[in-house]
Amino acid sequence: MSVEVLLVEDHAIVRHGIRTMLERSGDFRIVGEVDNGAEAVQFCKKSTPQLVLMDLALPGLNGIEATTEIVRHSPHARVVFLSAYDDDQSVVNAIRSGARGFVLKRATLGDLLDALRTVAKGGSYLSPQVSDRLLVRIQRGDLETGNSVSALDGLSPREQQVMRLIADGMTSKEIAANLDLGVETVRSYRKTLMKKLGVNNVAGLTQLAISSGMTAPSANRAAAGS
Repeated sequence: MSVEVLLVEDHAIVRHGIRTMLERSGDFRIVGEVDNGAEAVQFCKKSTPQLVLMDLALPGLNGIEATTEIVRHSPHARVVFLSAYDDDQSVVNAIRSGARGFVLKRATLGDLLDALRTVAKGGSYLSPQVSDRLLVRIQRGDLETGNSVSALDGLSPREQQVMRLIADGMTSKEIAANLDLGVETVRSYRKTLMKKLGVNNVAGLTQLAISSGMTAPSANRAAAGS
């Protein structure tokens, strides 16, 4: 019986290629395709895919945030990241969010299939390039593996939403429309965030969001800050 997979990727051409490769293997059946994290969360609440193949950088709710919600509300779905980013912080954040696998987009088809088969059977998988590097850093003792308290932990859920959208490059007007808020309210949130986090501009907020895993680098457009 084929394993049911939800494909979460914001580039249509990439989705098509992945779908074709997985379905040709005979082991997997794509039961849904979405291009953003929010729709992935909603799909998993309404359906029961066995696997979620998740991109890291997504518009709106990014892959790490979406995975956190999926694991919380839809424990039947096991998440595997397929990402172009292999920096240690991205990998650690992905695993902490509840993902069971992390595969690099430059991996071979065989590696991707191995990862999905392993996770579908209840195991975990990290691309060799990622696991080898993390192992060396852990052995050297220079990888922080505990649950460090971030400056962002003191933000309210709404403040975190606004900060994420700022980091994604949205203007105050776009954020207001996205969250059904007034433009002046959004600007007030922005000022409050800068004061709480000790930064002086949108670039500072964006860097904090990226370093904490709140958003991913490629998800960011040029921040207008208006």
